[in-house]
Amino acid sequence: MTVTRTLTDGEESEDAIIGTETESSRSTEECPECPGRLVSDDRGETVCERCGLVVEAGSIDRGPEWRAFDAAEKDQKSRVGAPTTKMMHDEGLSTNIDWRDADAYGNALSPRQREKMQRLRTWNERFRTRNHKERNLKQALGEISRMASALGLPESVRETAGVVYRRALDEDLLPGRSIEGVTTSALYTAGRQAGTPRSLDEVANVSRVEKDEIARTYRYVVRELNLEMRPADPEQYVPRFASELDLSDETERRTRALLRAAKEREVHVGKNPVALAAAAMYAAARLTNERATQGEVSDVADVSEVTIRNRYRELLEAEAKVD
Repeated sequence: MTVTRTLTDGEESEDAIIGTETESSRSTEECPECPGRLVSDDRGETVCERCGLVVEAGSIDRGPEWRAFDAAEKDQKSRVGAPTTKMMHDEGLSTNIDWRDADAYGNALSPRQREKMQRLRTWNERFRTRNHKERNLKQALGEISRMASALGLPESVRETAGVVYRRALDEDLLPGRSIEGVTTSALYTAGRQAGTPRSLDEVANVSRVEKDEIARTYRYVVRELNLEMRPADPEQYVPRFASELDLSDETERRTRALLRAAKEREVHVGKNPVALAAAAMYAAARLTNERATQGEVSDVADVSEVTIRNRYRELLEAEAKVD
């Protein structure tokens, strides 16, 4: 049975940090014999690029004592765990006990050992979530991961959503509101801050709460946490729509041109940015003779075909006036 103590890869002593800074600054120094630049090679020597003078030898190698030639071998030899993450309620610093009833060599445990390890798992889980706040956070972060996976959001957005939820929990914003509502609004906020927004309809489709509650909780969280939220930019939706519709780069550039013309004429004011992006994509596809029907664009953007037609006319009129 394997019991693993998770540490952090990023932890370094002050000496290591100072040593790194010293090596970095040394690489920019000049050679004492000529104007050449000093660099550190793979043998731990500081040499001059120009004349080859060895200025310092025997530098400390702060890496591991073992070598690995592929990712699998590196993972097998590594004795530390993953770096800390805001997507775990304890930031990944707690002890994890393997769920398999086998020892480090893969041999099955005896009945007495299996019983002992099951008791250890139970107590370990109790220690990891010692109070209601940690249990709340564990459930919320799991919900954020589930929705982010369904929406195809990157790891950075998940981390930001976790930070937003932690702040809401620390400032006691949850009483009277559901965990699902606050987690969904935190994820929606993180997506907009990272420039990879998802529409309220898309977020509501993967959430366990209604769209109205998400919008209401989002406004409350942003106001109470003093978050600076810029209005959603229709251009932020263009790459995703173009990828899902399999349109060319030329159509994508034409879409952006239509949206910029709409901004110059202030056609975008008060309009749904998702609908504007969808209509611009449809118009650009027609202008570049690519096939993208209103139904296909409607399915990708999750807006009605009527809305696309209305915004489509407004965008073409705005571009004609700019020209």
